[in-house]
Amino acid sequence: MKDKLRSLPQVSAVLEREDVRELLSSYPRWVVVEAIRRVLEERRKKILDGLDVEVSEASVAQEVIERIEFFSLPSLKRVINATGVVLHTNLGRAPLPKEAVGAMAEVAMNYSNLEYDVKQGRRGLRYTHVVELLKKITGAESALVVNNNASAVFLVLNTLAKGKEVIVSRGELIEIGGSFRIPDVMKAAGSILREVGTTNKTKLSDYESAIGENTALIMKVHTSNYRIVGFTESVPLRDLVVLGERYGIPVYEDLGSGLFVDVRRFGLPYEPTVKESLRAGAHVVSFSGDKLLGSAQAGIVLGREELLEKIRKNPINRALRIDKLTLSALEATLRIYMEGEEAAVERIPVLRMLSEKVEVLKMRAEKVAKLLSERIGGYTFEVIEDVSTVGGGALPTAELPTFCVAVNGGDCREIDRRLRTRPTVPVVGRIKQDRLLLDMRTVREEEVELLVEMVEVALR
Repeated sequence: MKDKLRSLPQVSAVLEREDVRELLSSYPRWVVVEAIRRVLEERRKKILDGLDVEVSEASVAQEVIERIEFFSLPSLKRVINATGVVLHTNLGRAPLPKEAVGAMAEVAMNYSNLEYDVKQGRRGLRYTHVVELLKKITGAESALVVNNNASAVFLVLNTLAKGKEVIVSRGELIEIGGSFRIPDVMKAAGSILREVGTTNKTKLSDYESAIGENTALIMKVHTSNYRIVGFTESVPLRDLVVLGERYGIPVYEDLGSGLFVDVRRFGLPYEPTVKESLRAGAHVVSFSGDKLLGSAQAGIVLGREELLEKIRKNPINRALRIDKLTLSALEATLRIYMEGEEAAVERIPVLRMLSEKVEVLKMRAEKVAKLLSERIGGYTFEVIEDVSTVGGGALPTAELPTFCVAVNGGDCREIDRRLRTRPTVPVVGRIKQDRLLLDMRTVREEEVELLVEMVEVALR
């Protein structure tokens, strides 16, 4: 082992080889050097693990040449989502509308009035750029935006219930991705959890029995990432609001995935909208900006002015505030909603994907399959019916009919690996019944040519 380790070439020796030096005409020196270091480090680890590894300069140089493209490209890059999961958390959730991207670019490349009141000629508040829009769209008295909904939940609890009790149904003590658990967030925010009811049944009387001198908040958590079916009972938000007002206790609803459009028009199950929660009387409502809303990552808090003012003044708010790029993207998205539901469905990518007709998806699948069949031999490409999902912890039991292109021939896992490891634009599909499927619900029409190109390169 020691002899093998000593035989590994030096970085400088590999760099002096003529075939490696040629790379310097196409790539920065630091990229080539970093590639050499990584290849040598990987081989060193393999030797220490007892594996048989080639240690010659020539073999190291060859691997560097083959892999240099990976090292020269950004780590965070565009991916073609062919999984059929519309809000795929690992793939960045909601693609932004073109208007949002344009707004971000304009603000990013120039100075902006982020916290400057151009009319008064003095310092302003960054929230003013979206507050009025949120109020008009939802009917809320006031609004606040932080960096994500987990932050929003923490900030609301810390402001309105620090050191005091928050009543929550046991059936709503959820955990979402990344081990975000409501009880843990409450503890971190300094609130005291008061569980009521059972996992499957909670009654209004359970809430009322739990109210005491130390009760600060009644919290309702929308179980957007799972469903309990069968022998169940939960208390409608409106009933909780009546109870809360009787005892002078605010009611806070965490909606998780914020929704401005009734998705039943797309054939999906009922999901409460933000407007509905506010009309039911919720004193405070929070939700995500980058899920069903279809914008940038943000946590949006809406509700009564006196409560929002307290939340806004919490010193922790400054640590959770959003930056100019998020604000510009969110404002541009909200302006689309201001034009009406039809404009939102047409121009916000998430809503467009959720609402796309299955006939359109079939035509897209047929187009992809035809192009691939014309360009690639040794494989067959079959158009099949299947189902897509919403993802992002929203509508967990909902399935959307879709059409996929199934890649037949060869090892499906090897094909999947080749597509995922494309250095330029990776393609992520899904494996089902030992076949790789490319789902057209999440492959947009403008991505078809690029998808075909990436598959062609990977399979050849």
